[in-house]
Amino acid sequence: MAKVTGLGGIFFKANDPAALSAWYAKHLGLPVDDWGGVRFDDNPDRPGYALWSPFAADTNYFAPSTQPYMINFRVDDLDALLTQLRADGVEVDDRVDESEYGRFGWIMDPEGRRIELWQPPA
Repeated sequence: MAKVTGLGGIFFKANDPAALSAWYAKHLGLPVDDWGGVRFDDNPDRPGYALWSPFAADTNYFAPSTQPYMINFRVDDLDALLTQLRADGVEVDDRVDESEYGRFGWIMDPEGRRIELWQPPA
């Protein structure tokens, strides 16, 4: 059975992502990268990592959700998991994106939150 293998990231809307990132860097010591977020390499023996990333308040990236945040989970087999979720009646986005960062799919939870599923590259 395909499954979640870890937290891939927490993404949330912010009125001023750059200023908020700077605040977290200054006060909590987060090592904010040039792109405005933080990458945590939590287990070098497992593919993937966790991200903390503020998005612009008017982003459409979380759509169709109206929630101010989105959770990203690492998964071991994106295609199999999406197939399982569809069979279970879960709302699954038809789009799957592929890039050098891996493969991404999206679902909606029962309360209208968009969940991003990420299969890291091998």
